[in-house]
Amino acid sequence: MNELKISLSTPHEVTDGVSVWEWSGSAWDEGHEAANWFSNYLGKPSRLVRFNAASETRPVDPQYANGHKVMFADGYPFLLLSQGSLDALNNLLKEPVPVNRFRPNILVDGCEPFSEDLWTEIKINKLAFQGVKLCSRCKVPTIDQETAVAKPEINETLSKFRSDKVLRPTGKVQGKVFMGQNMVLKDFLKDGKGKVIKVGDPVNVVKMVSSAAEAPA
Repeated sequence: MNELKISLSTPHEVTDGVSVWEWSGSAWDEGHEAANWFSNYLGKPSRLVRFNAASETRPVDPQYANGHKVMFADGYPFLLLSQGSLDALNNLLKEPVPVNRFRPNILVDGCEPFSEDLWTEIKINKLAFQGVKLCSRCKVPTIDQETAVAKPEINETLSKFRSDKVLRPTGKVQGKVFMGQNMVLKDFLKDGKGKVIKVGDPVNVVKMVSSAAEAPA
């Protein structure tokens, strides 16, 4: 494919009927060149859109983070995973997988595997993040991001030691498997713009629960 360049300036066109899970609304349309690029690559009509925060609001699940919002991310603005957790999983797999299978936007190192299950509040560069929910995984981690070929081994392996039945034995069993912690920026509701975290910033655990069974999920 030829290189595609997208201007950072706000587009002028709007597309209706955009949906993510339960949310639907309108979005900025990045234009015909981008649409043609993705349509040709994917082999079906496609549009590239940008979230229009001026006219649209997509709240996260109020049961876990009432008042917080997300754009086109899966369900929450931040997903934290530790390198130790990925390494522990890879030690059980026939073929190790890269971190892009789980798509975290915060990857931490230097902690024990699955320590992030317990973190209900952390600080990175003076910014407080609240751990609101263990991340239940769909089939996407089974899909190779380079080839789109799916292999069920990953979720089958996770189900043996990361299922709700194992981690939350006294709770309702729903057949879920967990990997990572969904988070929100704690102070976003009053002053969340223009804040920056960087690769290499130290992570400080402020509050934690004693077991994964106590963490929201």
